[in-house]
Amino acid sequence: MEENMEYWDLYDAQRQKTGRIHQRGVPLNEGEYHLVVHGCLFNAAGQMLIQQRQPFKEGWSNLWDVTVGGSAQQGETPQQAIAREMAEEVGIQYDFEKARPVFTLHFSVGFDDWFLIEKDDVELEKLRLQPEEVQAVRWADHAEIQQMIKEGTFIPYEPSLIDFVFSRIGKRGAINAP
Repeated sequence: MEENMEYWDLYDAQRQKTGRIHQRGVPLNEGEYHLVVHGCLFNAAGQMLIQQRQPFKEGWSNLWDVTVGGSAQQGETPQQAIAREMAEEVGIQYDFEKARPVFTLHFSVGFDDWFLIEKDDVELEKLRLQPEEVQAVRWADHAEIQQMIKEGTFIPYEPSLIDFVFSRIGKRGAINAP
């Protein structure tokens, strides 16, 4: 395996690992799936930390997105993948080992685990942004994100998904991080 290439575990339709691995960028075959994670970080005011993707980033360049997201790499659990993405993209360290995703979405080639985190002491100026991925971060409330989706400046998630994410803050499953 090439050192700079990213590899994923492959799953079947029942989300069981198949024992096979897959190289990122190569189309998946029918019946093969991979794991993606998303993390949404909220402050005490109920705002989500959002990130703006770099202009040179392939796919959705320059658009705003939820706090972090990405594919789980070979051998990673969802908890390890979200911890890595959070640390890499915005520099926040958190141990997710005892956390479960609040929900999972199925998409055409995989499973997407969503983690929701409430953390009050995040200072934007102290975050370490990953230069290959993230050009800026800021706080945004529910209405702002919905407006950005309408304007085409935010990744075009279904508005009902954003509604659901915001509705789960402070409820069962969301992580209240010290």
